[in-house]
Amino acid sequence: MKAVVPAAGIGKRLRPHTYTLPKALLYVAGKPIISHILDDVLALDPTSVILIIGYKAELVKSYVQEHYPKAPVEFVFQEERRGIGHAIHLTEAVASTGEPLLIILGDTIIKADLRAVIDVDCNVLGVKSVEDPRRFGVCEIDHGRITRVVEKPKDPPSNLALVGLYYLPDSPLLFECLKKQIEGDIQKLGEYQVTDALQMMIDRGAEFRPFSIEEWFDCGKKEALLETNRSLLEGRKDPPIIEGSIILPPVSLSPNAEIENSIIGPYVSIASHVVVRNSIIRDSVIDEGAAVKECLLDGSIVGSKAVIVGAFQSLNVGDSCEVNPK
Repeated sequence: MKAVVPAAGIGKRLRPHTYTLPKALLYVAGKPIISHILDDVLALDPTSVILIIGYKAELVKSYVQEHYPKAPVEFVFQEERRGIGHAIHLTEAVASTGEPLLIILGDTIIKADLRAVIDVDCNVLGVKSVEDPRRFGVCEIDHGRITRVVEKPKDPPSNLALVGLYYLPDSPLLFECLKKQIEGDIQKLGEYQVTDALQMMIDRGAEFRPFSIEEWFDCGKKEALLETNRSLLEGRKDPPIIEGSIILPPVSLSPNAEIENSIIGPYVSIASHVVVRNSIIRDSVIDEGAAVKECLLDGSIVGSKAVIVGAFQSLNVGDSCEVNPK
């Protein structure tokens, strides 16, 4: 089995953080988004993981090579962001070997039994029931088989959203349909959608079945990133004991962080080399190398190497910024 992780997007809704970092490297629940995905995928022992990179590609490549030096990761560059279908099409030279293909989108975190997914003997799409499916790809099911998929429909055929998890034993047919889609310039919403290629596969007789996903975490904007942080931290107990400070679980605290005379938690992630002094922080994410002093932070995201001094409540501060009212 090969795995493909499209992670070339810009992440405009996560600015200011994505001015300096690609979305895949944003920190949540103790590690970057891409690490949550790679850790789950590599546990399946794939023959290779093909990472599609684009926006700030060198940062993603450097991070993966540093933290996963022995992993069988290959990189494919998507110069123009023209949709997920186009991104996957670009991997044909390295991914089209006839092996089953596992595709997981690089901007969401899915907690599921991936081993159970790849043990199914037909094509599988991860699905989840949502209140408003118009923002997602949607599938229609008949007698346990997926008969139709459509991207962001105005009139959804069901409330089953596609969560960005695709397992395709029929990978040669996928690449054949993607090629036909690109050559025929079949686009929707200005992009080559992978759902169009999947529908071509269905129309040609490929069997698709749904796999229900209970935990699907969107990381597309500040509020969603904080909700993902809360959900992934849930259940973590036994926080570290830090003399002079109070730690309220669940939290994720780097052992390299310096925390003095502060109250941390619940639902706080603090990365390495962060300095926190005389502060109260809850429901927040503090990225690597930031400094937080004499603050009350709630529902905040603080970027790498940012410096925050003074009494605030909710902040969304990018990398290397300084906030000091004095």
